[in-house]
Amino acid sequence: MFAIDKTIMVLIDVQGQLSQLMYEKEKLFGSLEILIRGMKILGVPIIWMEQIPGKLGPTTEVISNCLTGQTPIEKFSFSCCGEPQFMDTFNRAGRTQVLLTGIETHICVFQSGYDLIQNGCEVQVVSDCVSSRTRENKDIGIQRIVQSGGQVTCVEMVFFELMRAAQGDPFRQIVKLIK
Repeated sequence: MFAIDKTIMVLIDVQGQLSQLMYEKEKLFGSLEILIRGMKILGVPIIWMEQIPGKLGPTTEVISNCLTGQTPIEKFSFSCCGEPQFMDTFNRAGRTQVLLTGIETHICVFQSGYDLIQNGCEVQVVSDCVSSRTRENKDIGIQRIVQSGGQVTCVEMVFFELMRAAQGDPFRQIVKLIK
């Protein structure tokens, strides 16, 4: 089970024209917006990544609008772990339970998840917060993360796993987000 004080969310490359080509993109964007808002309510840190933004463009506006006050980390490697600034930020956070989100599931999300698992982290890929250009590639990416030792979850499962009980102001705020 993931715990609020050990969890971190990684948002990978939801940017530019590529994000507009994703399988079920509207569902993806809506789920990401809800998850990001919920992570802020729960105080779970988010590391925001962009793949070569000078070429691929900035993060999709509906997503970047949820991340005001934060700055994305630029990367060139497919795996976030290949970017020293990501690793510095990740290590400083001191968290070992990782929620993976973003695109594309079978490339950057998978490679990041694989590397984080190899580095001793517990990884959950948030199924409704990842996508690829095709459903098949999304499914294969999730399957490979699981075969590598990760797990699959979804937005609502994340929230209730982290909160553990139906009480308090964060619970009431989260319930409003998902209804």
